[in-house]
Amino acid sequence: MYQAKQKANDPAAEICQRVWMSIAEKRLRPGTRLKEEELAEIFQVNRARVRQALSILQSDGLVVIQPNRGAFVAEPSVDEARDVFHVRKLIEARIIERLAGRLSPEDFPRLEAHLAEEKAAMARGDTSEGIRLSGGFHMLLAELSGSDFLTVVLRDLISRSSLITAMYRDRHVSNCGPDEHEGLIRALRAGDIGAAQRSMREHLEHVEHELDLSEDGTAVRDLRQALL
Repeated sequence: MYQAKQKANDPAAEICQRVWMSIAEKRLRPGTRLKEEELAEIFQVNRARVRQALSILQSDGLVVIQPNRGAFVAEPSVDEARDVFHVRKLIEARIIERLAGRLSPEDFPRLEAHLAEEKAAMARGDTSEGIRLSGGFHMLLAELSGSDFLTVVLRDLISRSSLITAMYRDRHVSNCGPDEHEGLIRALRAGDIGAAQRSMREHLEHVEHELDLSEDGTAVRDLRQALL
C-alpha cells in the first residue's frame, strides 16, 4: 500500500502513486534511474513537480537521490528487510494492544467492509488494488488504535516493507492475504488481544518468510515501458 503525502488530485501525488505501483507490480526494477526530464514528459508536468514527487518518494524510502547522479528506485538490502519486518512486528503488536477496549461495535463493520474489498480485488485478479487494500487494512487498525504517532510510524514501515515484498516476492502474490486478516478480525471481535497479537505476528512472519531474494529478470529499467 502506498499513499503519497499530498492531495489525491495533486500531480506530484499521481507521480508517486504511479511510480509506486510500477515497483509493486514488478514492472520497475530497483536501481532504475528516475530521470527528471523523462518523468516530466511522461506525466506532462514541469520538472519542479517531478522534483517534488521524488522528494516525497525519498522521504518514504522508495527512492534514493544521489548528489550529481540523480534519483534511483531504492534497493533495500536483506538486512534492511529484516529490520523493517522486525520493527513492524513490534509496532503492530503495540497497535493491537492499544485496540483493547477501544474498538466499538461500529468499528467491526468498517474492518469487515475493508476485508470484503480485499477479497473482491483478489477474486478479480486486481493486483494493484489488492496491494493498496492489504496495506490499508493495517493502516485502518492503526487509525482505530487512536495513536497518531503509531499511525505515522506504521505508514513509513508499510511503504518500505511493501517495496521489499514487491521486489522479492512472486508478482502474482499480494502483500498479505485477506484470509489472515479475517482471522485477526475474529480474534479482535472475541476480545482476545493475546490471540490477535499472535495472529498479527504470524501474519507478518508469513509475509517475511515468502521473500525470494533471487533476481527477477522480468522487471524493466525503461521508465516509459514501466509507467505507461
